[in-house]
Amino acid sequence: MNAEADDLDGLDPDDPRPASQQIANVLRAAILTRRFQPGERLPSQNELADRYGVARETVKSALRTLREERLIVTRQGSGAFVRAQTERPVGLRPHIEAAFERQHVSIDFAGFSSETLHGALSEPLDKIRAGRLTPESIAIRILVPDHSKPAAVPSAAEGPEADKAVRDRATRISRRHSEAIIDSVRELGDLGLVRSASCEVRQHGTAVLFKVYILNNAEAFFGFYPVVRHSVTINHESVPIYDVMGKDVPLFQFAAGDDEDDMPTQYVQQARAWFDSVWNTIARKQTA
Repeated sequence: MNAEADDLDGLDPDDPRPASQQIANVLRAAILTRRFQPGERLPSQNELADRYGVARETVKSALRTLREERLIVTRQGSGAFVRAQTERPVGLRPHIEAAFERQHVSIDFAGFSSETLHGALSEPLDKIRAGRLTPESIAIRILVPDHSKPAAVPSAAEGPEADKAVRDRATRISRRHSEAIIDSVRELGDLGLVRSASCEVRQHGTAVLFKVYILNNAEAFFGFYPVVRHSVTINHESVPIYDVMGKDVPLFQFAAGDDEDDMPTQYVQQARAWFDSVWNTIARKQTA
């Protein structure tokens, strides 16, 4: 359970260091000694300001220090949280589930297919059906390549004769997961469990070598797709192909905070701008 602001050590009146530095030191010690567990929320800025009798700007300065040390992440509208895995890749599923605790849920995904997203959505959507989560709206946008067009990946590794069959296979995989997501989200709206529920898929003609998730316009997750050569079965034959492997790709988290000049905040902003630029220009609605 989280420590309360009143449980934290006080400031030393004989310490010549600024109050913001002293507050940062107190919070750092509480984090490193696990009084605040990884993933837990810190007391709010107002609570900390009241505890130490300082202005919110002083508290914001202390939190900025901890964020720069990668001990915490700040999320717009939610507060500051102890970083779950400092300097390590993060798992997507718990962040997807946390995103559904908000009143209005938005998820933008760009990648090779929506297979991982499909798996990560299963539990929060089940919780909505069971009445354990009650968002008012869900809006999901999925941006994937158009596999009907030749690209570097996926492609046949030996000779062009199998290339179309390789691309048809990728199309089936991508469509299977995206259509399952669409059906699940729309069902929630049809049942009246969510006031507004939408899921749209658009395709583009470029090869994809990375994936991006943007949750509630406040968190971005980025991962690289390694390109591999392996064999798959098509029409009962083993076909060597060049492909990307993405199901277990490490993801790196960037959470937007209150500081516009903060690097994670800027990353989230640029990720949103990039996604919108592709969505609104070269992407086209997925065809039947």
